[in-house]
Amino acid sequence: MSTLYERLGGETAIEAAVVRFYEKVLADPEVAPFFAGMEVDRVVQKQIAFMTMAFGGPNHYTGKDLRTAHARLVKNGLGDKHFDAVAGHLVTTLEELGVEKPLIDEVLSIVAPTRHDVLNR
Repeated sequence: MSTLYERLGGETAIEAAVVRFYEKVLADPEVAPFFAGMEVDRVVQKQIAFMTMAFGGPNHYTGKDLRTAHARLVKNGLGDKHFDAVAGHLVTTLEELGVEKPLIDEVLSIVAPTRHDVLNR
């Protein structure tokens, strides 16, 4: 059986999805302020590595764990509505890229359980 990473289209597809996803996130006035002062290209590269690993691709992720990576953002007000908005941007991105609903559902089954770590609960 192939990995979700492979079924999504591998490296090229993950990179395209993450770039488009961040375009949406950074255009969202509710979420964009959390990225102020961040080196967005670096964030995008970390996210590509993280999603690659999370979806069963090669593990080249060297970033912080989710709680540590988002702790400052939580202190600055990151909450459920922001998590939901970001997840919504991910779904919209995958739909625009023609990813079939069963694969999107599988992506969400991996993303949804990260809520507690991202929001430091």
